[in-house]
Amino acid sequence: MIAAMMVATVTASAQFEPGTFSLQPKLGGTGAMLSNMPVLDTQGAGGVNLKSDKTATGGFIIGGEAEYQFTKVFSLAAGVNYAQQGCGWKDKSFSVNGVSADLKDAKIELGYVNVPIVANAYLFKGFALKAGVQFGFLTSAKMKFTIKAEQGGLNQTVNNDVSIKDGCEKMDIAIPVGVSYQFKVPIVIDARYNIGLKNVSKESGENFKNQVFQITVGYKFAL
Repeated sequence: MIAAMMVATVTASAQFEPGTFSLQPKLGGTGAMLSNMPVLDTQGAGGVNLKSDKTATGGFIIGGEAEYQFTKVFSLAAGVNYAQQGCGWKDKSFSVNGVSADLKDAKIELGYVNVPIVANAYLFKGFALKAGVQFGFLTSAKMKFTIKAEQGGLNQTVNNDVSIKDGCEKMDIAIPVGVSYQFKVPIVIDARYNIGLKNVSKESGENFKNQVFQITVGYKFAL
C-alpha cells in the first residue's frame, strides 16, 4: 500500500489498449466474517457457559489474474488465489469459583483456493468497476481459542486447535464486487467484497456464509 501511494504521487493513470492480454501477480490482505454465525458458546470450568461476541478476522491473499481488454470500456479477467477467511470472536474475561480466566484469540480459520471470474467496466482511464462469480475450494478449516487461568499465583494455559474440515462444505460460491485503479507503472490497487452464496457448514439447520473484504496490490504487464 505504501509503494502504491508513492507511485500515485508521481504518475498518471494508464490503461491497456483493446486487444491486449495481460497478467497480474498480486498480494494483499483480507477481513472476513461468517454471516449468521452465533456468539461463541464455550463450556468453561465449573459448568459455566462463556459467550463472546463475533468479530472479523484478518488474513492474507496471494495469487494472480489474467485479463483481456476487449474495448476501452470492457474487459474480462480470470484468476487463481489462496485466501485466508473465517470468523473471530472478541476476547472475554470471566471468573469461576475464585479462578480468573481469559478467553483469547477465538476464531475459525478457513483456507480457500479461489477462482474468480470478473467483468471490468472502465468508467474512466485506469478506474474500473467489477463484478462476477468466484468458485472456492476448501483446503483447511480449524477452530482455535486459548483459555488462560490464574489461581493463587499459578497460571495455566489451554490451547484449542482442532480441525473442523470434515464438517465444512468442500466448495464455496461467491459474488465478487469491487473497484480497481491502475497507475502508469502499472501498479493496480484492487478492492473487492465477496458475498458468499453457499452454506459453509454441512450441518442441517445452519446457514453460515463467507463474507470477505479483500484489498490487493498487483503489477500488471502485457504479453
